[in-house]
Amino acid sequence: MKKILLISDTHSYIDQSIIKYVKQADEVWHAGDIGNIKILTEIEKFSKVRSVYGNIDNSEIRSFSNETNSFFCEKIKVSIIHIAGNPPHFNKKTKNLIETEKPHILVYGHSHILKVKYHKENEVLLINPGAAGRNGFHKKRTMVRFEINGRKIEKMEVIDLGNRSKSSNSI
Repeated sequence: MKKILLISDTHSYIDQSIIKYVKQADEVWHAGDIGNIKILTEIEKFSKVRSVYGNIDNSEIRSFSNETNSFFCEKIKVSIIHIAGNPPHFNKKTKNLIETEKPHILVYGHSHILKVKYHKENEVLLINPGAAGRNGFHKKRTMVRFEINGRKIEKMEVIDLGNRSKSSNSI
């Protein structure tokens, strides 16, 4: 069994409210727009990180992360991409990723809009954890966590980190 934390669109922002959940996770999957490599190094102090770069990420982050990341967690195939389009109207790269990798879970970010939806046509669970950072138009900062137990996805929940404009202790 693995405890997973999904995060996206930190835009160089991480605070103790995020780290609290990172410490409880076996793996953190970051769906891009990391903003600063220090975000990943801070998360790596407490958990394994799997990430992709986003459209704002610089060459340093791009040297550490790829545009897509596909892997198995337990017996579940996972693919991560930053910009997926507007599911079910996927962009060309995402359509290709789904056709090639055939993931059970597709994690994406970019829109800052929290979404968890099963796409029947491709038999894939789509998860956008929203945005954990403070930059953007979103009102609430969110993440998603769940457990993978063999072939089962269990105990999924949305983590509400509060209002985007709320000040907190940035690391």
